[in-house]
Amino acid sequence: MPLKIKNVAADTPNSTRTCVHCAMGDSMLATAVIHYQAAAATDRGRKRASNEDSFGFSAEHGLFVVCDGMGGAAAGEIASSLAVDEMMRQLGEGTQGRGRETAEQAVAAANSSIYSRSRRSARLSGMGTTLVALLTEEDRVFVLNVGDSRCYRLRSGHLEQVTLDHSLVDEQVRMGRMTQEEALRSPLRNIITRALGTQATVTPDVFEMEAEPGDLFLLCSDGLTREVEDAHLAQLLGQEKPLEELTDLLITAANKAGGHDNITCILVRAQGEE
Repeated sequence: MPLKIKNVAADTPNSTRTCVHCAMGDSMLATAVIHYQAAAATDRGRKRASNEDSFGFSAEHGLFVVCDGMGGAAAGEIASSLAVDEMMRQLGEGTQGRGRETAEQAVAAANSSIYSRSRRSARLSGMGTTLVALLTEEDRVFVLNVGDSRCYRLRSGHLEQVTLDHSLVDEQVRMGRMTQEEALRSPLRNIITRALGTQATVTPDVFEMEAEPGDLFLLCSDGLTREVEDAHLAQLLGQEKPLEELTDLLITAANKAGGHDNITCILVRAQGEE
């Protein structure tokens, strides 16, 4: 069965790492075996009363998901949890025949689950969640995102942001209407332009690439990236430490910088057969 860990930080102390888990799965790469090792952690941060982030992963089945919920009361937590549940159900059971089409279908199912639930309850009306997911299928890697949760890849010491934020200010930057410095100061920087569950349909971005031994993927909510600059992320991730220690360093860095939001991260390392 896929390993699922979600929303474990809601009732835990404010400034500690609240969850970490490691697992390993194998995929065939040419005639060699590539091992996917993973660790995850979540923390409610220093300012929020609860944790609306959720995550789930199965290294065995090559599926890793982070969601950042939004909505009043407990609606954000419900939305993010529904999204993780549906992604794990849709993609976490099988290991063959998964690709772009099946990944997009899983996102559509997650969106429908949240949207339908919100329409049945006035208390949950308008709830939604971001989503970033990593799906490994032999030597192929698919990254999906909706919203401003991100995926990065560290390869040979170079950190690259794989996903594009679906936020108002980032879209303005990409169109050349705003500088990066203006975006960081903008009062509109919290507005996202795409989310799961807020509309009847949603289109994820899908990125396909080949995994190489040594690649390190980071999936995270914006509670990390709003606090820790990319250069600092690269420095932290470049250390020769176990993945669970690296997740601890990421959570600590975000809290030290302010911890204004919930913080969630999954690290996935591709390792060749030794």
